[in-house]
Amino acid sequence: MITKNSLYKIVGTLAVSAALTSCTDKFEELNTNPNGITDREVNATVDVNDLILNNLKTGQRNIYVFNPSWQYQVQQNLNADMYAGYMMSPNPYQSNNNNLTYGLVAGWNETAFNVGYDNAMKPLTVAEDSTRGKVDRRDTHAMAKILKVEALHRISDIYGPIIYTKYMKPNPDGSVDYDTQEAAYNAFFEDLNTAIEILTDLSGTEPSAAFKSADLVYGGNYAKWLKFANTLRLRLAIRISGVAPDKAKTEGEAALANSGGVLDTNDDNFLVDTETAVHPLNVINNDWGDVRLGAPLGAIMSGYDDPRLPYYALPATDADVAGQYVGIRQGINIDAKSRYENYSKLVTFGNKIQLMVAAEAWFLKAEAALKGWSGAGTASTNYETGIRRSFEQYGVAAALASYLADDESTSSEYKDPDAITEEQNDIKVGDPNLSTITIKWEDGASAEAKLERIITQKWIAMFPEGQEAWSEFRRTGYPKLYPVIVNNSGGKITGFIKRLPFAQSEYTTNKFAVDRIITTMGGPDTGNTPLWWDVE
Repeated sequence: MITKNSLYKIVGTLAVSAALTSCTDKFEELNTNPNGITDREVNATVDVNDLILNNLKTGQRNIYVFNPSWQYQVQQNLNADMYAGYMMSPNPYQSNNNNLTYGLVAGWNETAFNVGYDNAMKPLTVAEDSTRGKVDRRDTHAMAKILKVEALHRISDIYGPIIYTKYMKPNPDGSVDYDTQEAAYNAFFEDLNTAIEILTDLSGTEPSAAFKSADLVYGGNYAKWLKFANTLRLRLAIRISGVAPDKAKTEGEAALANSGGVLDTNDDNFLVDTETAVHPLNVINNDWGDVRLGAPLGAIMSGYDDPRLPYYALPATDADVAGQYVGIRQGINIDAKSRYENYSKLVTFGNKIQLMVAAEAWFLKAEAALKGWSGAGTASTNYETGIRRSFEQYGVAAALASYLADDESTSSEYKDPDAITEEQNDIKVGDPNLSTITIKWEDGASAEAKLERIITQKWIAMFPEGQEAWSEFRRTGYPKLYPVIVNNSGGKITGFIKRLPFAQSEYTTNKFAVDRIITTMGGPDTGNTPLWWDVE
């Protein structure tokens, strides 16, 4: 995928595409530059500004691809969204031998890799390199670094090792080396630290016109970008806290100590405007009928009588469960789409892609408080504020007090009346995979029960962002999800799936590097090998 020859073409190609709409007089020069941006081009203000802005916008729009919808479907929906327990497809793709039953499909496995590098890493690297060392462009340099970490940590959390610090640095044999996940995370923290220092220094000043023009999230607001960067740093610190507790504490406390703070209210939510494009889940759900509510989410929220559920999904119309919020269990025997297509559909989403919300920041602080990190506050207050922010996001704050006081409700049982084999798909009381955690905070509960409570509510609040939810499930084991019944991995995956295998194209174009990095992973390139931070 990322070969020596293709690397030489990346920046020149991007420069052409970025400049087409406004810089046609530079077309020939850009088109014939195989190695990147020359000093003369960097000093051509109009051209470079357009190059930077277009690539920053491209990077934001492609953290995950929302247009075309089919690409998002295989990039995230048919993997992370469903592994997270949020959603499931009624469609038995490839005779039910697909990623949802662990019969991993090469084309599905590699889409996140291809999109991550072609549509995010490339343009963001161009933007970053074009602004490096330029005092008047340091704000857009910070934006590029933050976006690069946001995009590539997701790729790392799918595959583990990624090409990050060695990107565009081919070896003599043409291969491009992967970073271990630990090395990649260390680089993420370095990039975030640089960006945070820049934005902290710029606090209280007027954002540049270029920054405002490039910003598809906050409309050109340094303070909000600083909050996002700090929260992203805290997210990644919590992510590695099981495997590298000292490093996690250092990075997490730095995020909490920064004067800019972390996401606080829903005005701070990181939502990318799709502009005229339709939200991909609307196409997949409404037009194609290829996604429905996931069984665990439906059961847990129904059991809690959660007032957010009608803002996530619609009641089922299937005759056996009509009027109820009933999802489909992942990894079951499905013979035809018609069997489950009338289970609960998702709601129709607006034109904003949700990548981080204030509720998540409060739950991150709740877990940081459990760990005793300085500046985290108290776990109970943070936990309840996280739920409050989520209720406010969906306009159901009137129900907050009774919800927070509920010390009895737990997940509903899951019953599937349409199962091919009767009761095979059910999760009943007493099943170890049925969540029994209640809502109300209990100071006297065990540390593990407190963690489960935090992560379960965090999982509910982050919907529909399945990539982050899947990562947190692998890290903590919470909330309790349902294992697959049909396992088509041929014995390669023995529990819940841990990762996706590397892109098959990498074995063709970058085999030496792939072979080298696999020796560092502690297991083969299969869905059963846990990521570096997955130590629970």
